[in-house]
Amino acid sequence: MKTSPIGIFDSGVGGLTVLKPLLERLPNESFVYYGDTAHVPYGNKTREELFKYAQDIISFLLAQKVKTIVVACNTHSSVTLPVMEKTCPVPLLGVVKPGARSAVRATRNGRIGVIATQAAVNSDSYAMNIKALEPAYEVFSAACARFVPLVEAGRLDEPETYQAAQEYINPILVQGIDTLVLGCTHYPFLTPLINSIYGNDITLVDPALETIDELVDILNIKELLNDRQESGSRKFYVSGNDESFYNVGRLLMGDIIQKVERMNLD
Repeated sequence: MKTSPIGIFDSGVGGLTVLKPLLERLPNESFVYYGDTAHVPYGNKTREELFKYAQDIISFLLAQKVKTIVVACNTHSSVTLPVMEKTCPVPLLGVVKPGARSAVRATRNGRIGVIATQAAVNSDSYAMNIKALEPAYEVFSAACARFVPLVEAGRLDEPETYQAAQEYINPILVQGIDTLVLGCTHYPFLTPLINSIYGNDITLVDPALETIDELVDILNIKELLNDRQESGSRKFYVSGNDESFYNVGRLLMGDIIQKVERMNLD
């Protein structure tokens, strides 16, 4: 069981922003990554559709004998995880609660911005989790419909992407936020662009690092950490376009991504 892989999934390449620091932190672990590129973006999907995708992907990962699953997707972490974790036979953890904890620690004035998909914003999950920790804090959210398609296409530094960032972030910046949660795992790809626009005006919060801390804690408590002194295996599956995932993924992961296999679960 210790040598079993860790499952991780997202709508596309976004979850790689979680996987990359995971590999750096836990180089001996094996991973099975699933990118649901046939259905990206998730932000405009119905609850019924999201639950269908989650059930299919979790079933696939369980068939790979994973020992835990990281829901490296804010939409699923907001909408499906609170239900799915009750019946999943292995630990299932998401990115919203860790992201909320990180934001609460980072803010100095208690005014926090969140950029996310429409589905995640509609769920109000970040605001609820932040206010559960600090009821007096104020949360200002913006749905960013164009970000995921732009990231999936590898368009990280183009005029349209700059325009989209200002369109989404400016209205919540004027609310006096000092902290901005990147509430979609695709968005850390845009950190250099956002920093180039806003500089030191806001502190960016990437939930990935806190999520990794939580995963390590779970593996330690359950005595599931792989103690073999050798690098683990890495397998990548997608439901749709494998070439796009391969090309954009290697921008972030480098040659760690050697092969991407198409596996449509519909």
